Amino acid sequence: MRTFRVAVAPIIAALKTAPEKLETALQRGLASVYLLSGAEPLQAGEAADAIRAAARARGFTEREVFFIERANSGPWDEIFASAQALSLFAARRILEIRIPGGKPGTQGAAALQELAGLAGADLLLLVIVGELDWTAQKSAWVQALDRAGVWIDAQAVNLAQFPAWLRMRAAALGLTLDADALQALTQHTEGNLLAAAQELVKLQLAGHANVGVAEVLSSAAQSSRYDVTQLGEAVLRGDAPRALRVLAGLKAEGVEATLVLWSVWQELRALWQTLLPGPPVAGVWSRNKSLLPAAAARLKPLGRAFFARLDERMAVVDRVVKGRQWGSAWDELGVLVAEFAGGRGVLPMAGAGRP
Repeated sequence: MRTFRVAVAPIIAALKTAPEKLETALQRGLASVYLLSGAEPLQAGEAADAIRAAARARGFTEREVFFIERANSGPWDEIFASAQALSLFAARRILEIRIPGGKPGTQGAAALQELAGLAGADLLLLVIVGELDWTAQKSAWVQALDRAGVWIDAQAVNLAQFPAWLRMRAAALGLTLDADALQALTQHTEGNLLAAAQELVKLQLAGHANVGVAEVLSSAAQSSRYDVTQLGEAVLRGDAPRALRVLAGLKAEGVEATLVLWSVWQELRALWQTLLPGPPVAGVWSRNKSLLPAAAARLKPLGRAFFARLDERMAVVDRVVKGRQWGSAWDELGVLVAEFAGGRGVLPMAGAGRP
């Protein structure tokens, strides 16, 4: 077992980079360390894609991804073995560490500080976390990553800023929205960046340049749009057929199975917190908070055994996504979603004996 030295970093003002300024920063040069945080999945995902693309263009041909699911646990020895093995090979590599909860724990925090020192010409360290509260932002591991490279903070765009974001996004696609179109699209997508981005792409693909309210309403009515928030809504409402349709839409639109699993996991955490007494737990996320009380009342009679089964289902999906168990991640997600929404088991658990 590797022992990590905890370094205490001085608290300094962090120089965060906004997602919209990342492209300019990447054109100036590629850093060896990137910390990507924030609550906005669209901007966070696009920032990660931009970093990976810039790295590939500079010869980083290999990428290894590690998930840290719980604080004070994780494959840190395996991560260090991967980082230090680079000296034996000529290929440059991206070492990507995802910490959805944003809490690596004491061991992980020390490990991240050491890994920041190992990154360099042949190793790019990309650390992706969820939203970091004020205490986490002042922590030694965040400060160490910030000093060693670039910190991109993808904060949610509030409703007051949303029209300006829409206008900027439309301009990047060669679209001009008049005032009525802007208002209609703002109301239609209700601050959901992913849904708004999808609507703008649809308008572009339809050949529009100057967009009015008629074009917005016509485009919005042509097809359903799917995002992980809609999946959570259908699951919490107990609408299994709708949940499975949304899941199929997410798959067709190329959304990563990892993101879908993470969103369902967050809804389950939020639901479980609603059922438990005591103060709220920091870091629990749900965009469907208004649906949680009714979902809790519907599912509470099923008892802990039902929630334990869902937790086991999620573990199966996680292993399949990571290649540690045979199967289709989307098929397993379908079973998970059907059981969560339906409030009952629909299939036996997948055999753990398969590789």
